[in-house]
Amino acid sequence: MSIINSQLPETPPDDEDTYLERSTGSRRSRFTRHVLLCAIGVVMAYPLLWMISSSLKPSGLVFTDLALWPATWDLSNYPRGWTALSEPFSVYLLNSFIIVTLSIVGNLFSCSLAAYGFARLKFTGRKLFFALMLGTLMLPGHVLLVPQYIVFAKLDWLNTYYPLLVPHFLATNAFYIFLMVQFMRALPTELDDAARIDGCGPFRTFWSIIMPLSLPAFATTAIFTFISVWNEFFSPLLYLTDPQLYTVPLALRQFVDSEGQSQWGQMFAMSFVSLAPVIGFFIAGQKYLVRGIATTGLK
Repeated sequence: MSIINSQLPETPPDDEDTYLERSTGSRRSRFTRHVLLCAIGVVMAYPLLWMISSSLKPSGLVFTDLALWPATWDLSNYPRGWTALSEPFSVYLLNSFIIVTLSIVGNLFSCSLAAYGFARLKFTGRKLFFALMLGTLMLPGHVLLVPQYIVFAKLDWLNTYYPLLVPHFLATNAFYIFLMVQFMRALPTELDDAARIDGCGPFRTFWSIIMPLSLPAFATTAIFTFISVWNEFFSPLLYLTDPQLYTVPLALRQFVDSEGQSQWGQMFAMSFVSLAPVIGFFIAGQKYLVRGIATTGLK
């Protein structure tokens, strides 16, 4: 030990002072960053806090009393908003849950199979088809509205959930395919070789090896699908006409009256109710979301 200690250079006093100054400066820098991040977080959370506060105010004070702590409390916005529309709000929540659940199943099934083909299988024209698939990301969705509407009208699918669900089972979202392709490409190709030696075909390899290892990408796709489909307004507005089939965004739109008799307190109360499943689903899967994004290069 004496030999080892004798070989270590002694730290001059000046270096000790420099180290203390750098350490103090580093702590101050971290403290400043934390304060700045907390301030930004408060600013970003203010609209949510204002919505919750507005749901506890009478409708007449929503835009006159701007304080986050209500001067007058009105807890009846929640029970009255639940039954204010033609159907109980539970009907709209159930409709949205059905569409979201089937959309997630469709995206996970179809997009994962397409991604597996692009990432792990070798076939003629693979790079060309993958480039064409990525090119659809630059195509505005509104360009397809009229052709899609004509097709669905010919199939007699208007006022049904088919236009909202069937595209998810046909791998029409290139973003989710690209996300899964990036993840599957990072998996060792030796896994495919070992499965092939054991007699596994392409589908068995996908089902038994690739899919279990791709759970972070699956979770990321599920979270993104949940958020986008749950908040989707335009497509249900375009294809659904029966109020009993309305989703949550369409139901919230019914609280706004064009004649100025809008029930703002009830609308904000039901908005908070409809936001709770999104927050809960995101919190439950956030660690998989971070892993999925970090391992697919989407930074």
